Amino acid sequence: MGFNLSNSWNRDLCVLGPMDSLRQSPSPCSSRPSSPRTPPCEMPASVGIEAVLDQLKIKAMKMGFEFNVMVVGQSGLGKSTMVNTLFKSKVWKSTLPGLGVPTPQTLQLHSVTHVIEEKGLKLKLTVTDTPGFGDQINNDKCWEPILSYINEQYEQYLQEEILITRQRHIPDTRVHCCVYFVPPTGHCLRPLDIEFLQRLCRTVNVVPVIARADSLTIEEREAFRSRIQKDLKSHCIDVYPQKRFDEDANDRILNSKIRERIPFAVVGADQEHLVNGRCVLGRKTNWGIIEVENMAHCEFPLLRDLLIRSHLQDLKDITHNIHYENYRVVRLNESHQLPRGPGWVNLAPMNLAHASAGQLTSPRTSKACKQAQEEPKYDF
Repeated sequence: MGFNLSNSWNRDLCVLGPMDSLRQSPSPCSSRPSSPRTPPCEMPASVGIEAVLDQLKIKAMKMGFEFNVMVVGQSGLGKSTMVNTLFKSKVWKSTLPGLGVPTPQTLQLHSVTHVIEEKGLKLKLTVTDTPGFGDQINNDKCWEPILSYINEQYEQYLQEEILITRQRHIPDTRVHCCVYFVPPTGHCLRPLDIEFLQRLCRTVNVVPVIARADSLTIEEREAFRSRIQKDLKSHCIDVYPQKRFDEDANDRILNSKIRERIPFAVVGADQEHLVNGRCVLGRKTNWGIIEVENMAHCEFPLLRDLLIRSHLQDLKDITHNIHYENYRVVRLNESHQLPRGPGWVNLAPMNLAHASAGQLTSPRTSKACKQAQEEPKYDF
C-alpha cells in the first residue's frame, strides 16, 4: 500500500532506556574540538528537543490516524475498484453493471469503515460512495444530498466541540477529500460537472480524475486534460491543491507540478497478473495488460502519492483549518444567544439541505472568483 508518512517512520521504533541514552549520548565537550582560543566545554549540552519527534511518533503509533474519502461519479466509472487499488484492500465490493443490480432511483450515500494496518501504524479509513449520482434523466440539484452530508459531518463535529465537557478525542467523520470521477468523453466538462464542482470546491478538498483513462489514446488524454483545465479556470473551480494555501517555496514547486497534471488519468484494477516474471496490478485485455502502477500506462501512482504519501496530513489540515473553520464561523455568527456565561454558544438547529444550496455552498460569480484569487478568502 505504501503508507509512508516520512522516511523515518519505515524503521522500527527503538525506545532507549535512561542508561542506554547515557551511554550513547556524546560528551558535551565532544561537539567541537578545543583550540587555544576556545576553552573546553564552552558549548552547552544538548537539551534534547529532537526527542519530541520520537514522542510524537510513539503517540501516533498508539492512536493511529483517521482519513475520510468520498468518491463521486456516475455508475460504471470504477470508483469502488479505484478505492480498492489505492489501499490494496477490499475496502469496497465492486458490482458489475447489468448483473441484476437495480439502478437507484435517487442518490444514496453509503459509507464503510475499515482499519488498515501497515508496519504497526493503523489507519481508520472511511469511504463514502454516492451511487445514483448523475444516472437519472433529470439530474436537477442531484448534488444537494452530497453537500448536505458533508455539512452534517461538520455539524456533528461542531456540536461535540462546543460542549462544556468535551471528549478527549472527538471522532472525526468530516470528509477530508472528495475524488470526483470525470467520464472519459474526450470533449470537456459537462454542465453537471461544472455546476457540482463549483459548489463542492467551497466545502471540501476536491481532486478530479479522468476515469477509465485506458479508453483514450495518449493524444486524446492530453487534449482532454487541457480542456478540463481550461474549464476549471474559466468557471473559477479551485480544486486541490489550492494555490492560495501554498505555505512556502517548496510547497509551491511541488504543488505547481501536481496542478499541471490534474486531473489525473487513472485506471483501477484489483487483480494481479504475471508480466515478465513479476506480479503487477493491472487490467487484462485482448492486446495486453494495462499496468496500474506503470506511469507509461496511467497516472494512478500520482493520485496515490497525492492522497497518501505526500499530502494526506495536508488534506486533513485544510479540512480543519479552512473548510470546517468557515462552516464554524458561519454557524456561530448565526447564534445570538449566550445564556450560560462567556463562551457558551447555544446553536439553533440548522436546515442543512438549505445550507447546501445557500450561503455555505453557493457558487461564486466570476467577479467574486477573481477577487478571491487576488485576496485571501479566509481570515482565521
